[in-house]
Amino acid sequence: MGRYAHLAYTDSVRRVQEENGSALVGVRGLAREDEPDPLGPAEASFIASRDGFYLASVSETGWPYVQFRGGPPGFVHVLDERTLAYADVRGNRQYITTGNVRADGRVALFFMDYPRKARLKLFGRARTLPLDEDAGLTRRLVGTRTDGKPERLMTIHVEGISWNCHQHITPRFTEAELDTALEPVRARMAELERQNAELRARLGEG
Repeated sequence: MGRYAHLAYTDSVRRVQEENGSALVGVRGLAREDEPDPLGPAEASFIASRDGFYLASVSETGWPYVQFRGGPPGFVHVLDERTLAYADVRGNRQYITTGNVRADGRVALFFMDYPRKARLKLFGRARTLPLDEDAGLTRRLVGTRTDGKPERLMTIHVEGISWNCHQHITPRFTEAELDTALEPVRARMAELERQNAELRARLGEG
């Protein structure tokens, strides 16, 4: 957490940290060099495994806007240690995020793993690309993407990252995760039912 701290710990934030007895949090974070935080193997693997993320952008009037983006695991592509990208598909056609990014590319992303109570926060600079600008990149991004009609590509130049504390994250499970978790239980129930049927048959014979 190098640049992440330098971006997040503004003067106002530092004053509040001091008022609440957590000044050392800022001191430790800002002691590191103000260099972009690279995406390492752990971050790349985590992002590739996610089926959605939250994306915050900011308007010209200073109002933040948060949007959820979902898709199959791997729809957010880690192009290199500094770049994420995905195929942006048609939604409700309000284009708030797209418009905000055009005016001010600064964004914040939350990648959540609710079952494991893990959270990766990311600051970056986003920009949109037409589908016909880079044919190779378009083919790569639309290969794994959210269902729907692709309208543009979104690339995010990573500035800072931070693995957040797991406190207060409520575990939640997708249908697929529940299926996997319950598979041993279902197998055990099926075996017990089989044994029960066998026992009933034997008792019937007696």
